[in-house]
Amino acid sequence: MSGKDYVEKDYYKVLGVPKDASATEIKKTYRKLAREFHPDANKGDTKAEERFKDISEAYDVLSDEKRRKEYDEARSLFANGGFRPGGPGGTGSYSFDFGDLFSGSQGGGQGGLGDVFGGLFNRGGRQAQPRRGADVETEVTLSFEEAVDGATVPLRMTSQAPCRLCNGTGAKAGTTPRVCPTCVGSGTVSRGQGAFALSEPCRDCRGRGMIVDDPCPDCHGSGRASSARTMQVRIPAGVQDAQRIRLKGKGAQGERGGQPGDLYVTVHVDAHPVFGRKGDNLTVSVPVTFPEAALGGTIEVPTLNGPSVKLKLPPGSANGLTLRARGKGATRKDGTRGDLLVTVEVVVPQHVTGDALAALEQYREATASDDPRAALFRAANGA
Repeated sequence: MSGKDYVEKDYYKVLGVPKDASATEIKKTYRKLAREFHPDANKGDTKAEERFKDISEAYDVLSDEKRRKEYDEARSLFANGGFRPGGPGGTGSYSFDFGDLFSGSQGGGQGGLGDVFGGLFNRGGRQAQPRRGADVETEVTLSFEEAVDGATVPLRMTSQAPCRLCNGTGAKAGTTPRVCPTCVGSGTVSRGQGAFALSEPCRDCRGRGMIVDDPCPDCHGSGRASSARTMQVRIPAGVQDAQRIRLKGKGAQGERGGQPGDLYVTVHVDAHPVFGRKGDNLTVSVPVTFPEAALGGTIEVPTLNGPSVKLKLPPGSANGLTLRARGKGATRKDGTRGDLLVTVEVVVPQHVTGDALAALEQYREATASDDPRAALFRAANGA
């Protein structure tokens, strides 16, 4: 993050969220705005593209807990023209840097104020460190079969990357940036008052260490531009609806040799007209006749993308009974498969005539003494 970002840009205002917004609220707002201003949805609209860049940049900072803390601290320190340790009457015969003061006071610089000041001011004005690329989020919709068996899908993504026209320098073709004479390329300057010295982003170069006299017309001197790319991504077998998959190193490119960010893919799965899903198991409802349920037998059941299976239906099977076809479910992470859970639905005929009607009348007379509701009434009466 450059000095300009710390001091001048209000990322909360860019996203339209309060400063105490939760991570969930920030993410929800970003996704809504990103869909609205995405370049793919606003072909040729340069204002929408610029708005998308600002939204992505703001989310890149506010979605990262550490970077958001650094940003808030920096905004607080520089909001009124900069933090100046030591009052007008401060005295002292020596000076020291806050980065040095806190970097060794918390167990080798781990935790506490050392991390805050070190992150904000690059450890006392040393050369800016490589910066990791931003994480990128996208969504994909799969068919039910693709989710069960896995699929390779193309994903088109837009993220910040080094400007192709100027190769990330920020300078117009044929020109080169010059080293900032104020900070001598470090991007930070040390300002002191009394006994204290504090490193802060150089205001002349905005923390970049270089000054661009003739800016690139594409990135306007920032060295970063919105880049669209399409990649083939393998979605593993057994993925479930609304599952979020992390693909390491597939996000936005880093700066100054930093590692790329990660790609997070939220998967949506279309419903299937026959099969359902319960964890690693598939589900299906199979109708059976009354004689099959009463007398038992063998029923044939369809499977997903495979041959049908035959299951034994025990005599006296009640409506809602679940049978299990092992190994016919969704693929697990270890390559094994779950089961197919078969729910029995007893079908009652809507119209009965002829011999079937006569047979049912005889069955009713033969079972007249069997009252299936007798136990219900005994329980209701406390018997």
